[in-house]
Amino acid sequence: MKNIKTVLLAAGKGTRMKSDIPKVLHQAAGKALGEWVAEAALQAAGARPVLVVGAGADAVRKHFGDSVDYAVQEPQLGSGHAVMAAREYLRGDGYALIVAGDMPLLRAQTLKRLVKKAIGEKLGACLLSATVDDASGYGRIIRSGGNVVRIVEHRDATEQQKSIREINLSVYCFFIPLLMEALSSLQPANAQGEYYLTDCVEYLALKGHRVETMTCDDRSEGLGVNDKAQLAAAAKLLRQRINTALMEGGVTMADPDNVYIDALVTIEPDAVVYPGVTLEGRTHIGARTVLYPGSRITDSRIGQDSIVQNSVILASSVGNNSTIGPYAYLRPNSIIGNGCRVGDFVEVKNAHIKDGAKVSHLSYIGDGEIGEKANIGCGVVFVNYDGIRKNKTVVGENAFVGCNANLIAPVTIGDGAYIAAGTTVTNNVEPDSLCIGRSRQKIIPGWAKRRRKETD
Repeated sequence: MKNIKTVLLAAGKGTRMKSDIPKVLHQAAGKALGEWVAEAALQAAGARPVLVVGAGADAVRKHFGDSVDYAVQEPQLGSGHAVMAAREYLRGDGYALIVAGDMPLLRAQTLKRLVKKAIGEKLGACLLSATVDDASGYGRIIRSGGNVVRIVEHRDATEQQKSIREINLSVYCFFIPLLMEALSSLQPANAQGEYYLTDCVEYLALKGHRVETMTCDDRSEGLGVNDKAQLAAAAKLLRQRINTALMEGGVTMADPDNVYIDALVTIEPDAVVYPGVTLEGRTHIGARTVLYPGSRITDSRIGQDSIVQNSVILASSVGNNSTIGPYAYLRPNSIIGNGCRVGDFVEVKNAHIKDGAKVSHLSYIGDGEIGEKANIGCGVVFVNYDGIRKNKTVVGENAFVGCNANLIAPVTIGDGAYIAAGTTVTNNVEPDSLCIGRSRQKIIPGWAKRRRKETD
């Protein structure tokens, strides 16, 4: 849209959050609260928004970087004062879209409709409103002869005004020249010296400028986040949207209310996600892959036709037709190929397990490389740390490493080599060789019987 400026109000301390984290940086379904709002505003207006910062400004700037412009509100003296802080960005004959930074459920299409109405009808201001059964805590929209004349906050409302069910959702679109005029007229509204943006509405109405409302079709879009309970409620609604969109795209969820998927996750059709699964960050799940309960996957890519059971996968990748878990732990930079198995209680870190290789149970694979179709037995440890540095272990193609073997890095096991169970390997093993490094078995006939007699 042409000449639309967007101002996001994000300077408040968020006292009721009981947190040192600025309110707009609290996470909901994989994004900061302010990110949800900024992205919706950007889509609606087509221009980079102005973020009004105050409390925790350095942290907010670090998070948003150069994706937004900044205005500083110091001290924080109310919503009207916050918009005053952004005056340098509000020039010309366009419109200003003003949104609180703690409303993550707002949709871009709703903001577009609000702006379109304000421009199309040449309004002085257009407010987003809703009609509710319980308006407690919200500002009431006061009309005279059907026209909006002012907004009265709940704490200031008379009993008659409190019966009004039409509420202000704190999303506005003002004609910029009239907004500047109204801001100049603002006076402190209370003993704290705060300036309220809602007073601009009354100013415009008294001056004879048209002020209208646009009803929000989905009441949940107007929900702000002021405490941790509201944060959880907003996150739940966002996840419902995410899960619904994924299911509409062909993903199967047995119980979508108990699946936790972040906004940037992508899943291909016919993947199956069971309850208790958490998918975070930029994770991708391939077609027909099954994620069983209790798995957490973060910033990772899982291929097609694979299975993950009760496992944690962080910043790693798994190929097609592979099985992970139960109770496997893939730490960052683990690369699992196609047709692999990483079984129960296996930990992998910074390692590449190539196509067809198996690490079935109770092993640690750190800083290593396992060749195609190699087999790693139960209890094998890649001993990668010498107390000073991490070293690499390489196991060749079709190699076999028996149970309870220790591979002391740096070391290379050649293609097709066998490592006998219980062996500690300290030197390289040539291809197609057998390496055995354990004490020879000795049997002493009758020893146990004599021992029992001695202790009787």
